[in-house]
This record gives sequence, C-alpha cells and structure tokens, in this order.
Amino acid sequence: MKNLIFRQTLTVLIIVGIVFSVSLVFVYFYQNTNSPVIKIVTNDLALPEIDVAVASEEGALPIRLKIFKINLDTTIERVGLTVAGAMDTPKDRANVAWLQTGTRPGEIGSAVMAGHYGWNNKRGSAFDNLYKLRAGDELLVLDDQGVATIFVVYDTRRYNAESDATKVFFSNDGKSHLNLITCEGDWDPVTKSYPQRLVVFAEAK
Repeated sequence: MKNLIFRQTLTVLIIVGIVFSVSLVFVYFYQNTNSPVIKIVTNDLALPEIDVAVASEEGALPIRLKIFKINLDTTIERVGLTVAGAMDTPKDRANVAWLQTGTRPGEIGSAVMAGHYGWNNKRGSAFDNLYKLRAGDELLVLDDQGVATIFVVYDTRRYNAESDATKVFFSNDGKSHLNLITCEGDWDPVTKSYPQRLVVFAEAK
C-alpha cells in the first residue's frame, strides 16, 4: 500500500514538474524574440487527463526532417531547455530543433520541432515556407537507425501572446503527433519580434 501511494505521489510530482517546465518554455518566449516558441496557459490544465510521453534514454533519435510540399530536407538538432527555461533553438537557421526532453517522433504523444523564419544575413530559414502546408501534406522523419516515419498534416493554427497552446505539447488520444512551430507575420523593428506563431499539426500515417 505504501509503495502504491509513493508511486502515485511520484507520478503527480513528475507531471506537475513537466507542466511547470513547459510553462516556462512558453512564457519565456516573449522575453526571447529569437525563439519560435509560443505561450501556454496552464490554469485550465486537468493534470490527471494529460498523457505525457517523455523520450526514454534508449531508442532511435531523429536526424532529418523532410517536407515534400516545400522541398525541405534538413538536419534535426536536439535541444533542451536553456537555463532561463526557454526551449532552445537550432544553431543553424537551415536546421530545425527537436525538444529532446519530450516525445520522440513516432512515439505516442506530441513530438515538437521548432524552426526559424525570415531572412538574416541574406540567408533564408528552414520554415520560411511552412505556411504553405495544408491538410493531407506529408512530412517524413528519418532516425539514426534508418527508420522513416511519415506524418500527415491535419491542422494548422496561429497563436498570439494570449493564446492557449496546450495542444502543441500535450495529447491524450493515444496517437503519435508531430507539431512544427515557427514565427509568422511582419517583423516589428521596435519589439524585434514577429507577432504570431504558426503551428502545423500532423499525426503518424
């Protein structure tokens, strides 16, 4: 009985810790204009109903993302949280970043990748054309074991600072999701940021 209580308590603490960490990631975006991450509202989260799938230490790691519709074939960088609580971004604007503390692409849950948008030093970014994706378009993630997982886009959404973006990082439908995040809108030279975030939602085929 004591062991059961301990396991239940530990599970709650882990879930609360994960939700708190993700909250820091989203909220910090609005202090870090170089990140494509968006804000999340956690007040309405029903913790017992959230199925959080965290990448285990074993298993294949994603290395390339291919999006046929926009002719993208790029390297996946593995990132975590910065000391300030933000999801780190790809070091190379041509690459994308996968949050390795979350779900692996192909596992049950929501895997998240972020990519830059816009030009810098006459160079474009990986997700400049992400807005062109529509329901039915396919994405392919290749892992370091040579296994390819195909995802099919089913939705695209735009978020601002006040949006509840819980769905980006959490799912409880028992499916494998891949969610892509980037900036959108016109660059504001005063705030040095873009006003919105575009999220493309896809699920394994």
